[in-house]
Amino acid sequence: MEATLKEVINRLGKAMDVLENAAMARIEQGQDYAEAEAEVQRMNADRSRLAQELDASEARAERLQDANKEVSRRLVTAMETIRAVLDR
Repeated sequence: MEATLKEVINRLGKAMDVLENAAMARIEQGQDYAEAEAEVQRMNADRSRLAQELDASEARAERLQDANKEVSRRLVTAMETIRAVLDR
């Protein structure tokens, strides 16, 4: 009976080792999931920031395009005025 008791204790020890390893693997998996979730949140924040920067850049590009058109219009007017003065 003593040999049987030692076998049972050994099996119990092995089973506890397996259980401990499974628990550690689950904890690591949970940590990996939490890290992945944090990374997704960081990526979403970056995406929002980049979208805002893109919107601001597009608005600035439109203002520059409008200013460019105005400068071009004024240059044409100035050139026409100069031609008219030179033609007199």
